[in-house]
Amino acid sequence: MTDELLWNRAESADDWLLLLAHGAGAPMDSEFMQSMAAGLAEQGVTVVRFEFPYMQARRADGKKRPPNAQGALLVHFSEVLALIKSQWPGRVALGGKSMGGRMASLLVDQAEVDALVCLGYPFHPPGKPEKLRTAHLASLATPGLIVQGERDPFGKRAEVEGYALSPALTVQWLNSGDHDFKPLKSSGLTQADNLQQAAVCVARFLQRLP
Repeated sequence: MTDELLWNRAESADDWLLLLAHGAGAPMDSEFMQSMAAGLAEQGVTVVRFEFPYMQARRADGKKRPPNAQGALLVHFSEVLALIKSQWPGRVALGGKSMGGRMASLLVDQAEVDALVCLGYPFHPPGKPEKLRTAHLASLATPGLIVQGERDPFGKRAEVEGYALSPALTVQWLNSGDHDFKPLKSSGLTQADNLQQAAVCVARFLQRLP
């Protein structure tokens, strides 16, 4: 399994490691994942990326597949985490982009890790705000950070601020960002600006935890 992992090691720290899962449609080496991993490493957080089985199969033969069933995703996430914990002496955070962050949030309280990081949490399917994926978020005990674009169709700011979320969770908003943190041109920002802000926010959140 070690050949299937991508490491971005922080030069200045051996404390925090973020195990970062990809979203439903893009692999672990997508532009978004590459940028976030590199930005976090620059901020002193080591990042390890991996792929779920359906994405591994797609990489092998080029055929697109839907994600594995939730149970299979969680089993694979747990297996990768066990491997990482056997190699890493410092603190570990679970996290992911979109679907990967949701899987991390479902696993985190039972995983004996130190933090949760969600990048663009899919609070509901686009256009279906009634189909919430938030029930477990109300009772999470692990300290967590959700970094969310203000106009993310999976959960806009006006919607999310009305949800009942655990006091262990913090939501950091990115100015006019969408699901991939791309802002409106009128904001004067670029996607790179928001990705950098996200990396800084995640690193500060982790490094301030006791």
